[in-house]
Amino acid sequence: MSTTTYGLQHIKKEIQHLPHEQLAELLLRLARYKKENKELLAYLLFEAYDEAAFIEKVKAEAGFMFSQLPALSYHAAKGMRKILRLITKYTKFMGSKAAEIELLLNFCDNYLEYADRRTSYKPIRLILIRQVEKIRTLISKLHEDLQFDHAESYNTLLANAESKLAWFKKNDYLL
Repeated sequence: MSTTTYGLQHIKKEIQHLPHEQLAELLLRLARYKKENKELLAYLLFEAYDEAAFIEKVKAEAGFMFSQLPALSYHAAKGMRKILRLITKYTKFMGSKAAEIELLLNFCDNYLEYADRRTSYKPIRLILIRQVEKIRTLISKLHEDLQFDHAESYNTLLANAESKLAWFKKNDYLL
């Protein structure tokens, strides 16, 4: 026997009929089972009101993690993927494409500052390339006014990457 999985609309309708005490009890029970549920609930309760401060906190944490990257290319790539998982989790919490672009731009800036530029280890190079492509895709999905704001930062990142990395060609990634 398996339990029936209901759709989000059905669950939403059912939640609207519950009293506040029972709703609070269900939320706490849900938070008890998964760490990510607990983190999301904590974000929504304590951090969501000030998104800019939360973004700065995530940037600081990512910067610290970058400063602690090991010298070996294999371990550095693993560390960068860990930072990307953290950024992905927090952007999922915020649900804002503009915030995601800001965090990914910060990731790429940290990459240019801390990553070994002389390495020929392909996975490290691909990490930057994938993030640049992801930023370009996200910018194209934004409203025109927001696109203009982020396009300037993006173009600065491309110019900076081309000047610091011999293998990076900014013309391949222009908007």
